[in-house]
Amino acid sequence: MLFRWNIYRLSNQSLRLCSNHNFYIKHSVLFESRLDDRNKSIQKRNFSFQNTVESIAKTQTGIFKSLSESTPVEYIQNFLLSFHDTSGLPWWATIVCTTILLRSCVTLPLAVYQNYILAKLENLKLEMPEIAKELRKETAVAIKLYKWDEKKAKLVYNRSIRKQWNKLVVRDNCHPFKASLLILFQIPMWISLSVSLRNLVYMLPLQDANAQITFAELSIGGFGFIPNLTEVDASGILPVSLGLINLSIIELQRLSRVNDPTKLQKILTNVFRGISLVMIPVAASVPSCLVLYWTTSSAYGLIQNLVLISPKIKRICRIPKTTSELSEPYKHISSKLQKMIDFSSYK
Repeated sequence: MLFRWNIYRLSNQSLRLCSNHNFYIKHSVLFESRLDDRNKSIQKRNFSFQNTVESIAKTQTGIFKSLSESTPVEYIQNFLLSFHDTSGLPWWATIVCTTILLRSCVTLPLAVYQNYILAKLENLKLEMPEIAKELRKETAVAIKLYKWDEKKAKLVYNRSIRKQWNKLVVRDNCHPFKASLLILFQIPMWISLSVSLRNLVYMLPLQDANAQITFAELSIGGFGFIPNLTEVDASGILPVSLGLINLSIIELQRLSRVNDPTKLQKILTNVFRGISLVMIPVAASVPSCLVLYWTTSSAYGLIQNLVLISPKIKRICRIPKTTSELSEPYKHISSKLQKMIDFSSYK
């Protein structure tokens, strides 16, 4: 009996071992298949990521190539070369003078025109309350006569308000789109001039003898802490100056407001502050001739904004007087700035 029990136990153990062995074999095969699938998926992801990076790189290369070979860039590049050859100035002075000239001839008149349009639009808004009052009376009469419901009355009223506003805009010839002409000209000009200087540094689009001569002139056409305009500003003076000037422009616009800023204005102010700070490391990694142009352009913009908030300058430029215009803007800005300094020192 004991002998039979031992045989039975041994047979069960052998069966268990066989089943365990089959279990391990089965799961090891399953694990290997899953591992293969995972490796294949990783390879697919890596291949997809690599393709994405390559496509982005090709796109960026294509964009820069299209810009560097575009007609506006070609004209501005030829203008820079002609101005440099005609004036006989070193390249740093050529960049500064060209920037001042272009901004004085293009962006300054457009900035004056923008202020003119915005002032007219602000004055038009003063006429709207009386018009809206009359339209409300007419709408109330129409509701009684024609049995309009509230939805239709509101629809007709809003349509009439827009129609009257458009009539005022046409009367004074101050469509809001005209106020955006400054941005529509300034941004393309900034990009075109930046790409033109980049072309001169990298001898694009043709690396011929003239391009090599221009490159050699740029390499010795700097001044002081930036003797070589084809290299980055190792001192960091221009990049930091660029960031500080841009921040000054933003703070000047914020401090010159009479009314409290809206939520959107606060968000935009913080966004532009962030962009100004981001531009510092960007400017520190590009050729100094580009940073010289950017800094000169921003400095001109700061002076332009300071000048155009003066009531006397506005009257000279025939910009209409508005209710939000400050009679003494510089005192207003300095007092606000002083309050900020006192508050920060108190904290």
